[in-house]
Amino acid sequence: MAKNRKFGGTLAVAFSTFIAFMGIGVVDPLLPLIGKQMGASPFQVEWLFTSYIAVMSLSMFLSGYFSTRFGSKRTLITGLLIVVLFSTLSGLSPNISIFAVFRGGWGLGNAFFTSTALSIIVGISAGKLERSITIYEAALGLGIASGPLLGGFLGTFDWRYPFFGTATLMAIGFIVTMAFVSEPKNREKRRTPIEIIEALRNPGVRINSLIALGYNFGFFTILAYTPLTLSGLTTIQLGITYFFWGTLVAFSSVILVPRLIKVIERMRLLELNLLIFALLFVIMGEYPTYRLIAVVLSGILCGISNASFTSLAMEVSPFSRSVSSAAYNFLRWAGAAIAPILAGFLGQIYGFSFPFYVVAPVILIASASLFIYAPRLRTAITANASKID
Repeated sequence: MAKNRKFGGTLAVAFSTFIAFMGIGVVDPLLPLIGKQMGASPFQVEWLFTSYIAVMSLSMFLSGYFSTRFGSKRTLITGLLIVVLFSTLSGLSPNISIFAVFRGGWGLGNAFFTSTALSIIVGISAGKLERSITIYEAALGLGIASGPLLGGFLGTFDWRYPFFGTATLMAIGFIVTMAFVSEPKNREKRRTPIEIIEALRNPGVRINSLIALGYNFGFFTILAYTPLTLSGLTTIQLGITYFFWGTLVAFSSVILVPRLIKVIERMRLLELNLLIFALLFVIMGEYPTYRLIAVVLSGILCGISNASFTSLAMEVSPFSRSVSSAAYNFLRWAGAAIAPILAGFLGQIYGFSFPFYVVAPVILIASASLFIYAPRLRTAITANASKID
């Protein structure tokens, strides 16, 4: 009976994770339409992502504290309720500036949710890290895949409908979480925001998070900026494009990575993956005709990176699950927050292809840094192999 309840709790959190990440991608196919109907420039439109991600990043200092002060389940459902509220308000936005503010509120809710979801799944799964990450990444990938499809379909009627749809689904996620998720028995002792700063002083945590920052700079250029450059596609066509992209993210993170790491060591795989990712940005800048194909195929590379960096974030850290997750997410989301507005600004001034040439060297630096610091990360993993939260 207890085992069935644990399984039900895992599925409930996975379902809510699926919905939460659906909310990230739901705006993707709507960006050109929102810009046109609100009279917003590419730079202004990109604030819808930057405000969201920036607030997510900063909120990591609070989410870890809340989860250990009030419990993971309470933090999770608080995040869900905040997302329901601000998703609804986003659909009611009268202009782009207020819209960006509401997206920031949405980011706060998502921070409370995402920083706690993986911790709960690990707790319910009795510390089985690989299995937990597989479940989490599957929900993440499928959510990112489904979000654009939902946005593309409902956006054909009105750009506001996808936000109301997301709010409804998150409300269902709240009900499911309340009904099936229990607080993990191995609850962590209380943490403070200062501990996240202390965690970032740890070389393994800091190095992995900074390299992930570089990768996420590229990830959110794909997700947040590239839709503006795929001219000629309708809202539903953009939704289908990013659905296939997200499906490949899910497939590679859940199916491909476990097979690849049996053949090639994880960090070597990640180094090679980042090199190919950088090359893909050069192709997208140099050959706009092939940009659509490149975007879809990048889903494979993004899935490999997502799963690998998430595993490393837990393995290199000597700290608790909540502190490790919060420290890692704070830095990596910081990179993601910069990408949309910078790409929008550069694209508006120098042409839509220019931002891709800026992203490529950032990813190359991330790959080179991983190659240089891999020995230190391996040492950290070995040292933390037997840690108990």
